[in-house]
Amino acid sequence: MGTDTRIKMVIGAADLLSRRGLHATSFREVVRHTATPRGSIAHHFPGGKQQLVEEAVSFAGGQIAQGLAYVLEKHGAVGGLRRFLGAWRKRLEAEGFESGCPVLAVAVEHYSSDARGVAGAADEQAQARLLDLVDSVFVQWRQVLAVALEREGVAHARAQRMAVMAIAAVEGALAMCRAGRSVAVLDEVAEELELLVRSGIAPA
Repeated sequence: MGTDTRIKMVIGAADLLSRRGLHATSFREVVRHTATPRGSIAHHFPGGKQQLVEEAVSFAGGQIAQGLAYVLEKHGAVGGLRRFLGAWRKRLEAEGFESGCPVLAVAVEHYSSDARGVAGAADEQAQARLLDLVDSVFVQWRQVLAVALEREGVAHARAQRMAVMAIAAVEGALAMCRAGRSVAVLDEVAEELELLVRSGIAPA
């Protein structure tokens, strides 16, 4: 990815996206959040905020995918998903519900009028590229889970549907938990998803 400063800024941008969303993740805030030199912005991100956000989304998406793949491989579909949701539960509580999913934040806020400031109102291709990137991250997460389900005997088509259901449920639960400042919704989703997964891998 380049120098330590660049890496630090990408990680910091991903963290800010998870906490404040797309609009509030400005270069100024990233510099302040990461204690990096303001002069490094043009050098590391000649594409402006669009480039920084894209790299932050890719970084966050990859980190989450790796973590999900690891627990699924080590603990199986049921145990892995339980640990994955448990990690989100701990993060929500540890950070006072201040942070959520940075990828979801970009997906949702992209459609507001202020989001045009990321790439410029006239740059529709750049806007579409950002949404395509977010979509590819969601697809990546679903595929990681679907592969784990198929590994335990779930038919391909159902594994794909179950993965969609699980990722959508987790993303929605995170937003609801932040709004309600409680992990109750995530706990309920975790319980139902475990039942769903068990039903899929149960022997005929």
